[in-house]
Amino acid sequence: MKNLKSDWLTEGLIDFEYKKYILLAYLKGVRHNFSLNRLYPFLSDLIFHFRNLHRIQSNKMMIYEQFPGTISKADFEKLQVSYKKIVEDNDIMKEISDIIEFSMGQFKDLLEEGKDIYEFVEENIELVPIGVSPLYDREGYLLVEELKNTELEVYRYQVTIFESADEKYQGVHTRLIDTFEKSMSTTYEYVKLMLVKRYKDLPNPATYLLTAKFTFPHQATLLPVAKRLLVKYINGTGNTER
Repeated sequence: MKNLKSDWLTEGLIDFEYKKYILLAYLKGVRHNFSLNRLYPFLSDLIFHFRNLHRIQSNKMMIYEQFPGTISKADFEKLQVSYKKIVEDNDIMKEISDIIEFSMGQFKDLLEEGKDIYEFVEENIELVPIGVSPLYDREGYLLVEELKNTELEVYRYQVTIFESADEKYQGVHTRLIDTFEKSMSTTYEYVKLMLVKRYKDLPNPATYLLTAKFTFPHQATLLPVAKRLLVKYINGTGNTER
């Protein structure tokens, strides 16, 4: 599907029907992916564009940043005057306002669909620790299984912190390192023991099991939701034992 540029609102022709065509083509692709239970990166893109429109709607000065153009020091004052004329042009601003109002409604509807899918996935997965969790749990292993699948996937995870201009975020990096065939003898504790023997740099690893009742797209849905669940668990739950 075709992505929606961050400056789609002000790039090119400022015309309601033209922007409506661009927007609906993009949303059609998102809706198709949602119909296949593919959440990411589509849901996060929707949130980004919705918040961006809301900021522009609340602050006309944001229009300066949205209009394309290369700003040099020599031309800055002249360019600012040009953008100011655009912002003060009632016809253009009326067109932009109409586009924003239409777009906000479209984004809201599709965000509700994405939220419903996310909640359905979250309700049908379970995250539990394997054994006693160590004090340092920002790095370890995530075992992922689907009840209808015969394989148990093992991911190594690491929780990282990064900052934007406004706030701090926590992200989880995962890397698939192994798979095990599920059997009566291949218990979760056995898998954890094998990982300890194989990877000496984590002698007492935090290990979690994620179980999904249904089959979801791994990269687009299951893992992104699992990562958010893992961060919530690490931040808000004490040590427990399985």
